[in-house]
Amino acid sequence: MPAREKLVIIGNGMAGARLADEVRSRDAGRALDVVMFGEERYGNYNRILLSGVLAGTHDPKDIFLNPIDWYAANDVRVHLGVKVISIDRDAKTVIGSNGTAEKYDHLVFATGSNAFVPPIKGIYSEDGELRDGVSVFRTLDDCERISNQAEHSMRAVVIGGGLLGLEAARGLLGKGLEVHVVHLMPGLMETQLDKAASQTLQNTLAEMGVRMHLEKATSQVLGKSQVTGIRFADGSELDAEMVVVSTGIRANAGLAREAGLEVERGIVVNDDLSSTSDESVYAIGECAQHRGTVYGLVAPAWEQAKTLADRLTSPGSQATYSGSRIATKLKVMGVDLTVMGEKEAKQTDDEEVVYSEPSTGIYKKLIVRNGRLAGAILLGDPDAAPTLLQAFDRDEALPERKSELLFPSTVGGTVQSTEDLPESAQICNCNGVTKGEIAGAVQAGKRTMKAVCDATRAGTGCGTCKSQVQEIIVAFSDGAIEEDPSEHYYVPAVPMAKPELVETVRERGLRSVSAVVNALATKEEDAVTKIGLASLLKTIWASEYEDERDARFINDRVHANIQKDGTFSVVPRIYGGITTPADLRRIAEVAEKHNVPMVKFTGGQRLDLLGIPKEKLPAVWADLGMPSGHAYAKSFRTCKTCVGTEFCRFGVGDSTALGVKIEQRFQGLESPHKMKLAVSGCPRNCAESTTKDLGAVAIEGGKWEIYIGGAAGSNVRKGDVLCTVDSNDEVLKFMGRFMQYYREN
Repeated sequence: MPAREKLVIIGNGMAGARLADEVRSRDAGRALDVVMFGEERYGNYNRILLSGVLAGTHDPKDIFLNPIDWYAANDVRVHLGVKVISIDRDAKTVIGSNGTAEKYDHLVFATGSNAFVPPIKGIYSEDGELRDGVSVFRTLDDCERISNQAEHSMRAVVIGGGLLGLEAARGLLGKGLEVHVVHLMPGLMETQLDKAASQTLQNTLAEMGVRMHLEKATSQVLGKSQVTGIRFADGSELDAEMVVVSTGIRANAGLAREAGLEVERGIVVNDDLSSTSDESVYAIGECAQHRGTVYGLVAPAWEQAKTLADRLTSPGSQATYSGSRIATKLKVMGVDLTVMGEKEAKQTDDEEVVYSEPSTGIYKKLIVRNGRLAGAILLGDPDAAPTLLQAFDRDEALPERKSELLFPSTVGGTVQSTEDLPESAQICNCNGVTKGEIAGAVQAGKRTMKAVCDATRAGTGCGTCKSQVQEIIVAFSDGAIEEDPSEHYYVPAVPMAKPELVETVRERGLRSVSAVVNALATKEEDAVTKIGLASLLKTIWASEYEDERDARFINDRVHANIQKDGTFSVVPRIYGGITTPADLRRIAEVAEKHNVPMVKFTGGQRLDLLGIPKEKLPAVWADLGMPSGHAYAKSFRTCKTCVGTEFCRFGVGDSTALGVKIEQRFQGLESPHKMKLAVSGCPRNCAESTTKDLGAVAIEGGKWEIYIGGAAGSNVRKGDVLCTVDSNDEVLKFMGRFMQYYREN
């Protein structure tokens, strides 16, 4: 039997992993030996969803396209966490950073792009790495770094007003930071948007709380040991505790250049996607330059992967790539945006059709050339997108009345149904999935949204196509569409919704995570299952809950919050923000004894000891001799107070005494999410009680108003008055009842 030819793919990102997938889907006989190198230690994930991970709307595990076990299941050998450091083209050998050497018959560069970091003074540390407090936004590790920095920051600066910069801003807003976007150009997303669309988007984002600084060049990152702000080229300054740099990307082609391949803005390739320097070497995705163009979007990488997979698996294949017409649907900070083709008229007879509604954030523009669509911008209104995308993709003649395109449901037309689309129409732009592929999955027996999305990857990107996916499932299932019950499971390993799970746990007396897993789980337990069950069981059983350390998250096990460098943050309990000289002295002595790098006041009127190594935590807690402030847990955390009647001349209620009682009563109470409370001694609201999860405000007559549902993060919300009560004891009673209702429901 002849030896299999070996395909080596450098890059385990969206392009590289898609190529491996396309090759395996065509190569049933496994004629090719497929080997991959991935510089990151993870399986392949969807970078489009990184902003959701940063914002907290997506769990990192939910964005993986190819988890690690996919590779072995598909006979793909992968070297994770291994960077390729050299290529010997004469010997056809690739060398990895760990010494691994792989021979190849076909070599593919799918190395993507790197974040561009401009030459700003103070942005790097002495060792040449980005300094603490400065990040780029490109990878899952970058998300983790930014999230850790955000935990200890109040104000963030994002340098760059392109798509990734705005998505980073969205994530930081979701974490409750004050966010400033600094952009060199006069308008946001100037590559995709014209001036009017950019202004409309800017107004929409400003209403969300983003603060803009346009036509500003950043010359320096300020601060010595810690970032304190930035300085602009005009000499003005902006305070901040963290900086995210998102000023564009550059093709990751340095390795190819070192190997002697032709590189301009990217690795130069022919229509068969082979390098112009070596016909056994190929490049796809963001690192490839085809006909003078380097594409920075996912859809062209999918098209390139399909073309190259055809050539590699079918000897004699004449498949070629002739370029991509750029059209994409996005969500920019939750705002729908569809862009395609050109953004401005370029020829004298080009027709521009524009509708603008700044007060609602809607902007629509068509560029019509010779009766066909040369380009379009749809901001804030996605209804017309399917019709326009089809007309652009198929280069169709447009109707005489262009308003039928911009307002399909209001001028006698109708919003185009998926039934009207051809099978070749692309439904999921993020993953390049067509209507025909979705219909094929349904006809093959996939009758639920989850099953279809898992099979085709449609809907697993930005999610804007899910309504169309649902329409296709309905159309091709002959009325046999099903609901996937796993969508309602409380935890992945136990096939029960929360009410059924709670009832079963109580009936059978299951008081530990292992007891529930052994009795009810239908598949192997995972971290999400264990942590979710631990929280639920504590709520159900309270003191009867049987604690198991391996069911806890690391923060819960050590009573401290893990930081980006692996050290921990210790926050002792300071009831109601009221302390004593003795406690302050004790904290100072512990900080000195254990060389704590930073002691910081928190937003909840407590002291945070930061930078403590894990092995020192037991000694630190023992020396403090104080209870934990539960700053790491999904639980009741703290109750902020003002001075109240004890000293304040305006006080009408003893807020400090009530705040202490609340903390002593509810400290560490487990809940589905962290809870922050406050008590204000008068309606002046100095403790900001109306914007906490729960708050109490003293009013005349010795009464208290209890507020619920306040928020002081990216979306500021005044809480609703739950009730008005006559005493401290009633505040405790009704707050406790509401917290229990929240925990149970």
